[in-house]
Amino acid sequence: MSAEVKSDERLGQESTLRHLLSKPEFGALAGTILVFLFFGMTAQGSGMFAADGILNWTTVSAQLMILAVGAALLMISGEFDLSLGSMIGFAGMMIAIPTIYFGVPVWLSVVLAFAGALGIGFLNGLIVVRTGLPSFIVTLASLFILRGLTIALSILFANRTIVGGVREAAEGTFVGWLFGGKVGGAFFVFLAEQGIINKLPNGAPSVPGIPMVIVWAVVIAILAGIVLSRTHYGNWIFASGGDAKAARNVGVPVNAVKISMFMLTAFCATVYAACQVFEFGSAAADRGLLKEFEAIIAAVIGGCLLTGGYGSVIGACLGALIFGVVQIGILFTGINNDWFRVFLGVMLLFAVLFNNFVRRRVTGER
Repeated sequence: MSAEVKSDERLGQESTLRHLLSKPEFGALAGTILVFLFFGMTAQGSGMFAADGILNWTTVSAQLMILAVGAALLMISGEFDLSLGSMIGFAGMMIAIPTIYFGVPVWLSVVLAFAGALGIGFLNGLIVVRTGLPSFIVTLASLFILRGLTIALSILFANRTIVGGVREAAEGTFVGWLFGGKVGGAFFVFLAEQGIINKLPNGAPSVPGIPMVIVWAVVIAILAGIVLSRTHYGNWIFASGGDAKAARNVGVPVNAVKISMFMLTAFCATVYAACQVFEFGSAAADRGLLKEFEAIIAAVIGGCLLTGGYGSVIGACLGALIFGVVQIGILFTGINNDWFRVFLGVMLLFAVLFNNFVRRRVTGER
């Protein structure tokens, strides 16, 4: 009887472990805890966990989170988008050039930028599903085309690779606040008056408000998480990346799903670009450089398999959080910032190894 009880306990423990390992975000959650513990010990007293320090690494994490969520869903559907970073620079220039050089209302420029980005995302997806070419190759071509167009158009109209004046054009407009504004200012004034957060020498709170890029990241993550885990469309995304042929056989519109995911990454890149343009008041041709790789790294750290069909939005968000905390935390600890890229590479390698281990454990492969 005792042996049977012990056997049941071991089976229960193994079942619990298998359940935890089957969660795509399990590794990212463990990594997040370790990162916070590390910087909690090494950056203590540096201001990293003061209100303004928290805002710094939260903002960096939110910026990448916008891109990582789109990249994660596309990877789950079995594809990659290497043009994501170039799309940021292109979309930003498509907001700035019509506004500054053609007198187009800034809100209309933003709408046109989103429309153009979605069209390019649709074209990328269409080429991939119609030709059967790897998305890696198709979007690599788009990467160079978009980056080249961005530089060429900025030189043509502005004779330089930076177009300024957007902040002035967007002053007092809703679209300027929607992408470059802040929320909760009165709340932070109250916190400063109560002594909960610090004040600046001029009496203003150390945190003037929550940037809209954080709001956008939260909204996109919540909506994407609901779609992926609570809807039939989410099941279609998993099915398209897991076994496209089997998915087609049961009626899943695989081509439409994949195209829509390419459009999602383009949308996320344009949100990121708009937030950057209205924050800095300018568009730059080199903006978004290497962001496609950072987004993929965050998604992989978050549990997405490179083979598709597996991953989660929560994991991608945790991967972006790790990225932001480490990037800013290194500055607070005084460690040379050159080590940041080393850390990312190590994290990516360990994430791939861990995800491969999880896949083998769950599927029973050897």
